[in-house]
This record gives sequence, C-alpha cells and structure tokens, in this order.
Amino acid sequence: MNYESIKITIDRKIAVVTIHRPESLNALNTQVFNDLENAFDDLENENTVKCIILTGSGEKAFVAGADIKEFSNFSQDQATQLSKRGHLVFNKIENLSKPVIAAVNGFALGGGLELAMACHIRYASENAKLGLPEVTLGLIPGYGGTQRLPKLVGKGIANEMIFSAKMISAEKAKAIGLVNEVFSREELLSKTNELAEQIVKNSPQGIAQAIKAVNASDKENGMESEINSFGELFAQGDFKEGVSAFLEKRKPAFD
Repeated sequence: MNYESIKITIDRKIAVVTIHRPESLNALNTQVFNDLENAFDDLENENTVKCIILTGSGEKAFVAGADIKEFSNFSQDQATQLSKRGHLVFNKIENLSKPVIAAVNGFALGGGLELAMACHIRYASENAKLGLPEVTLGLIPGYGGTQRLPKLVGKGIANEMIFSAKMISAEKAKAIGLVNEVFSREELLSKTNELAEQIVKNSPQGIAQAIKAVNASDKENGMESEINSFGELFAQGDFKEGVSAFLEKRKPAFD
C-alpha cells in the first residue's frame, strides 16, 4: 500500500489512514482523490482490516478544504467532472462495508468537512473548526455537502451554515449532531482507537449489513433494505457463531 498523499498503518484489525499534505493543510487535490479511492478499495479487500480511522497529518488540519489553485481556471464541464469525482470517492467511503471513523484534528472546511460527513462516525479535537465556505467563492459545496449536512443537522441549520459560510467550533458541532464526541487534541486518536477496538469485537457481517440498512434509511426502500439485510444474516456464519456463543455463555469469535 504505497500512496503519494496519504499514509496507512494497520494494527489489530484497525487501519489508520492519514492524509499527508502538511504544506497545504492536507487540502484535497487530484492526487488525494486518487489515493483515497485506491486506498479504500485496498482496505475493503484487506481481510485483516475491520475498521478504519481517517485523519489528517499535523496539528492544524484534518482537511482545510480543496486545493483551489488546481481548479481556479476550470471550465464548466471540468468543474462538473470534478464534482462527480468527489461524489464517487466520498460515496465509496460512505458505502464501504467497514466502519470509517473521522478523527477531525483541526480545520475541516469545504471538501474537508464533506469528507468527514461521508464517514460513518465523527470524533473531533477541541481545536477543530468546521464549516462550508464555498459561497464566499461564488460556489456551493460540490462533494455531497448540500445533501449530507441536512440529514445530519436538519435543513435549517444546514442552510445557516452554508449560506453564512461561518466556521463553528467542535463543541457547537457536537451540540448540533455534526460530530459525536469532542476530545483534547492529545486524546483524539486514542479515544477514536478505543471506539474502533470496541467495534472490531462485533460481527463484521452484521456491521456491513447495518451500514447498508442505515444508508438506505432516507430512501423509499429503507424498510425493505432492513428486512432483507436481517434475513440475509441468518444464512451467514457470524449469526451462527453469535447465537452459539450467547447460548454457551462465552464471547463470540468472529473472523
């Protein structure tokens, strides 16, 4: 697993993906998108990995936004393709069969916040600042932000954040449901890892189906998705192991 703009470490079923462009506060560019797409493909197929933590290098930023210099002269068609590219990569993360936890360790602005919102769970450091400043450039969030933010915080608050372009604190983000928990900068990764360790004790097959069902919750077939996922799990090995462990009063041994 060699990439130009990210680093990956794997330990005890948990992978930590670190976006590593410290000179630009980990801003998103074509290389980052390519590396993220390839990395999450690789991690999806890596059987030893059961949970993924996504963070940024350094102490200032998770991802401070998109690399504006890269697209400042794009045509309309190029901009449309850029948005499609962002959607493709972030949708891949959102629909991964393994949980992805964002450890937001500083600025998460524009595309950086959109990336965090594509993750299944978000923890933040006390120094984190979150926002969608695109309208200050005459744009809108283009990597799924206008769709994911209202689902997380409600339409009114989403409109306020997008229209005003203001940054909010980590504590405010927790209060509105944008992040799950807030920790000191020093504790963030260890606390995120604690959650990941709790997750990997559970059934990978059950979690994969839970991700699928939860992601369908705002679609017309959400209830049907849950019913089908519930039924499918009865034919899989984790269910048999989980029930046997329960009846035998022991801890389950999931693969």
